[in-house]
Amino acid sequence: MAEESDLEKTEPASPRRIQKAREEGNVPQSKELGTLLVLLAGVSSLWAMGGWMYGRIGDILRVGFSLDKRQTSDPQAMLDLIHAQFQSGLTLLLPVFLVLMVASVAGPLMIGGMNFSSKALGFKASRLNPLSGLARLFSLNGVVELVKAALKALIVGWIGVWVVWSRSEHSMALIGLPLEEGVADATGMLLSAAISMVAGLGLVALVDVPFQLWRYYSKLKMTKEELRQENKESEGDPHVKGRIRQKQREMARRRMMQEVPKADVVVTNPTHYAVALKYEEGKMRAPRVVAKGSDLMAQQIREIARANQVPLLEAPPLARALYKHAEVDDEVPAALYNAVAEVLAWVFGLRYAAAQGVPAPAEPENLPVPVGLDPAAAQPAPAA
Repeated sequence: MAEESDLEKTEPASPRRIQKAREEGNVPQSKELGTLLVLLAGVSSLWAMGGWMYGRIGDILRVGFSLDKRQTSDPQAMLDLIHAQFQSGLTLLLPVFLVLMVASVAGPLMIGGMNFSSKALGFKASRLNPLSGLARLFSLNGVVELVKAALKALIVGWIGVWVVWSRSEHSMALIGLPLEEGVADATGMLLSAAISMVAGLGLVALVDVPFQLWRYYSKLKMTKEELRQENKESEGDPHVKGRIRQKQREMARRRMMQEVPKADVVVTNPTHYAVALKYEEGKMRAPRVVAKGSDLMAQQIREIARANQVPLLEAPPLARALYKHAEVDDEVPAALYNAVAEVLAWVFGLRYAAAQGVPAPAEPENLPVPVGLDPAAAQPAPAA
């Protein structure tokens, strides 16, 4: 049962899957929304500019039918008139064309957002296959589109019949009106009918947009196995990541070991911990931890220090405190300044003794390590 559920598309599409679909040109679309916006823009522009367009059309017709003798006898004069009338008509319709163009672009942007994909422009032979076309025609999507088309025709037809029926008496009265008044009334009736039809199509779009979004994201749903595979591809295989982290730790360990020969002193526990310290006057504000380790790593640090004549100091409380509270490349904690200063003074004394041939100073004892910084001292004593 678990394997079957892993193969069922029950998981929402991941952002990566949605982005991949958009790159392929697959975005949510609603033809009804686009149709609604184009019709609404067209009707609104005619409503707003109807008076101006009516006057301009009258001027164009008046000029077009007012021909003089030269225009009727000279072909070039007639061509010039036709060209001028064509330009006037194009100028008249240009604002409406611009509004319709903006509306046609706004529809896809509202539901699918801005998206450009070259893959969507590629040639697909399946689009020319008549069998594939028949399969799409009789698919569930084809049935849904057929139902929507029938619903639109029913709504628009009912609104048209209702407008004509409700204004039948007024329509008949237009015959007795003067030409200009009758044209104005008829235009108003047509615009009212168009607005009513657009409102009816708005109801269809109101249902279609949520449905298209639901269908789009339903098609992009993923199985649990697909989701796991995508996570592996995006985040990397855990085994590979583990090997990478191991290699990174090994590289960091080698770099740290390379700093031990440059250290001034190695403070030990003496066996469990080893911390290498370095201080360069004028370059460092405070001594730094250049290497540290426990158990086997501590043993390696001690061996490298002995091989490179780096002084070793057994100071268990200080070694434990430094190992616990300072990372590699960190300055030693301020609370341990006094203890580390005594250690460095001992180291500088060793160097002076070696250079002058005098007895070496004694190792410092009872270093001032606060009890709260020593992990061993902070632990409660076991009950008797």
